[in-house]
Amino acid sequence: MMRPFTRRAPRLGFSMLELVIALAMLAVVVGYGMPAYVAYAARGHRIEAVVALHRAAQYVVVRMADGDIDSEPSLPAGLDRAPEHGRIVYRIEWVQGADGRTGYEIWAKPVDGGPMHGDACGTFVLDGFGMRSNRDARGADVDAQACWAGRGA
Repeated sequence: MMRPFTRRAPRLGFSMLELVIALAMLAVVVGYGMPAYVAYAARGHRIEAVVALHRAAQYVVVRMADGDIDSEPSLPAGLDRAPEHGRIVYRIEWVQGADGRTGYEIWAKPVDGGPMHGDACGTFVLDGFGMRSNRDARGADVDAQACWAGRGA
């Protein structure tokens, strides 16, 4: 006598081979995607620093026009950091110009232990004439044009 055809219940889940292939594909995507994401985030942080420096420069120009200059200049809360809200990536400082011609300099220094600590662009500097420059951790000049465009040195 012939046995009637019985239907097998469908399998649920993944086989080990399917899981390994999926994980390998994910590793390849992450391997290519992470460096691009890190570069994208660094560019965003650099642009935030540039915007913060210009905001601080507007504040300084208004204070100087009003004659409201202290011997120890400081920026108000919100203008002393980049980004303005959230985790601090850069500290913004207003200092008197060393040569006396420019009147002031505004620095955007990467926060120690932050995502931009050790970045090739280092500290962003904007002076009273609008001259832009960058200094690395040792104080040496860096390619400012690339840094201020967000690309990095």
